[in-house]
Amino acid sequence: MDKEIISFIRNEFRSEGFIPLHVPVFKGNEKKYINECIDSTFVSSVGPFVNKFEDLMSQITQTKKTTAVVNGTAALQVGLRLVGVKENDEVITQALTFVATANAIAYNNAHPVFLDVDLDTMGLSAIAVSHFLDEFGELREDGCYNKSTGRKISACLPMHTFGFPVHLEELLEICNLWKIPLVEDAAESLGSEYKGKQTGSFGEVAAFSFNGNKIVTSGGGGAITTNNIELGERAKFLTTTAKQPHQFEYVHNEIGYNFRMPNLNAALACAQLEQLEEYLSNKRTLANSYELFFQTKGIKFRTETENTKANYWLMCVELENIKERDLFLKFTNDNNVMTRPIWRVMSKLPMYKICQKDDQKNALFLENRIVNIPSSVIH
Repeated sequence: MDKEIISFIRNEFRSEGFIPLHVPVFKGNEKKYINECIDSTFVSSVGPFVNKFEDLMSQITQTKKTTAVVNGTAALQVGLRLVGVKENDEVITQALTFVATANAIAYNNAHPVFLDVDLDTMGLSAIAVSHFLDEFGELREDGCYNKSTGRKISACLPMHTFGFPVHLEELLEICNLWKIPLVEDAAESLGSEYKGKQTGSFGEVAAFSFNGNKIVTSGGGGAITTNNIELGERAKFLTTTAKQPHQFEYVHNEIGYNFRMPNLNAALACAQLEQLEEYLSNKRTLANSYELFFQTKGIKFRTETENTKANYWLMCVELENIKERDLFLKFTNDNNVMTRPIWRVMSKLPMYKICQKDDQKNALFLENRIVNIPSSVIH
């Protein structure tokens, strides 16, 4: 493996030490806002920074309502419930994704259906969804059902892999035809655009993550965005233990969740969101440098597709085969440059082996070839 790769990455990050995959950068109002939060004593789930965070997210994503929650997985879990996913229903999602996408379906006691991804976006393929529904879908008055299982298909859940938007227009057309609500797993795509619109603004609802390794972090946190005010208000109700407003009484009329983002985390997130545009520009510069460098090495660096603008959250290269992938992984990690393979196909995991799936040809191809490389904002 070429030592110039290590030298190039070290030069870009200006470090001779360990270079992680993605670390947060705190150089704005983070300490100021957190100190304000501590001084106010409002450090839990009520406070002005929660409201400010929700307003900022709605502005950034061009949506009408945002609900702050504890993490992206919780946002997915509640988002699926909001669009009507019930026990024993099915949710179409992609075969190649982070496990939280599938787990959120299981938390609703529903069944994932794992379909193939597109090679260009690495996200759920509209062609695969269309083929599956043509073979197994059955339209009824109350929605779409799977002819082979008899279960209702209550949602379609694509994930914008590493910040690269899926082909949303095509997926929405298919979902509308088959009366299936679309929920965006936008955990990795804050700041990404599809045909000039922000990801997280296309589905009935969308879920974002603000984990420590995301482009913007709140330490731990997530958000549910929607353009449906009624769904947005219900999201806030469900995630605040389904407590009905009252001056002093505790009245809960259904099972809710204690999924509220603390004001302390929201303070950190607000300071981070103020720097989002700078982060996006910084990462695009790094991506351009990577692309030019890897061209000289005959290695494919993954770039955004036509009519999209990726946030380049986690940047990645595509190797020739699994042998080359593993050599690249070993060489870089042996030299203190952190790299990681893309996830395993979900149907290979023991808890999801029995789920319905298609041939997953593209997902298996990518599983053997995609490697994430250091992608932090350089400061």
